[in-house]
Amino acid sequence: MIELYQHEYCSGCSRVRRKLTDLGLDWISRTVDPDHRNRQKVIDLVGQPSVPVLVDIEHRMIVTEAHDICAYLDETYGPGATGEPAPCPAGGTRDPQSREPG
Repeated sequence: MIELYQHEYCSGCSRVRRKLTDLGLDWISRTVDPDHRNRQKVIDLVGQPSVPVLVDIEHRMIVTEAHDICAYLDETYGPGATGEPAPCPAGGTRDPQSREPG
């Protein structure tokens, strides 16, 4: 399962939503408040309030930054992908056991 923490007016979030749709992936939108001060769940996940944040539960990966998320999705789920998770991008963490997505 893939979750995307995002809000409607975020251009990076829009790019990630488009990538998820283009790849035909099932995902859950976790809409956050546009006000950074009201994003405690995002802060709990990644230590800062910026979105987008992608949580790939199957591969136990959390990725931030639209560019890194799109690259991760292409490498992990795009044409020619092996189904194995891509290496951690600069904005990603592997095996986030101390964080509970969802």
